[in-house]
Amino acid sequence: MPNRLAPLCLALLLGLAISLARAQDFPSKTIRVVVPGPPGSSLDAAGRELSIDLQERWNVPMVVEHRPGAGSGIGADHVAKSAPDGYTWLIAPYNVLTLNQHLYNNPVHPLKEFTPVTTIASVPFLLVVHPDVPANSVSELIAYAKANPGKLNYGTSGPGSAQHLAAELLKSMAKVDIQHVSYKGAANAITDLVAGRIQVYIGANNSLLPHIRAGKLRALGSAGARRGSLTADIPTIAEGGVPGYRLPTWTAVVLPGGAPADVVAKIHAGVVQTLNKPEVRERLAKQGIEVETRSPEELAALIRSEYDMHGKLVKEAGIKAN
Repeated sequence: MPNRLAPLCLALLLGLAISLARAQDFPSKTIRVVVPGPPGSSLDAAGRELSIDLQERWNVPMVVEHRPGAGSGIGADHVAKSAPDGYTWLIAPYNVLTLNQHLYNNPVHPLKEFTPVTTIASVPFLLVVHPDVPANSVSELIAYAKANPGKLNYGTSGPGSAQHLAAELLKSMAKVDIQHVSYKGAANAITDLVAGRIQVYIGANNSLLPHIRAGKLRALGSAGARRGSLTADIPTIAEGGVPGYRLPTWTAVVLPGGAPADVVAKIHAGVVQTLNKPEVRERLAKQGIEVETRSPEELAALIRSEYDMHGKLVKEAGIKAN
């Protein structure tokens, strides 16, 4: 019996030694942080904060790569096809991990092709309108839209994006007809919104607050389950006239599927340490980004739960990626 166990024990010890060596060696080369959105977005802000801090602490280059488009699907697909060695990260908006599979024919499947690391932030969404829209509340916007079916346009950063889901959910629950205008990136949509070429938008508050404060846009409601810490004076959409409306808006760090557990643990520890720095939290808060971390196991459970929830929502609301 001892002779039979010896090879097994040796294999286990060898595996443990390899794992420890890999964890100690990581990182030893450039890490690519893929942001599936344009520069200046909330995804970009979070990715840059992590990159700036960790490359100094780990003494390796960290390069932020922007790969926007297809509801963040282009960047997600690129990361999913990368080597699962810990050197390619995705700053993933929740729609990549919980929604896109339900909207597209051949998207990356979040439950199979990514390794969860941690949530990093929550970016509250706001419902805003151009000042020319005769509405000062959610209920007034709904009344105007019902009286003028098809007259209002809403913009998004692309089919299947978080903005798309937010607006289609509002349309479905409020039973209004507002037309979709798709853009390649939130910045382009907001530019046309401020110019009055589109009238309605639901998107990240960090991109909208400067325009709201300047009087160029009017905020009607917050899309979360509760009011945002930076926008406590803005009622939720549910409070404003659409009971039950809630849109999760978290962002996470994920790796390609099959990443080694020891490398995941080291990345998780590094990311959480960075995000727990008061100065990092303060800089992100000024941009409307609230730090929110989880363990890899907690993130995996969150993805599974909200993946199922969004599948049901998409089916019931008849939401299409177009």
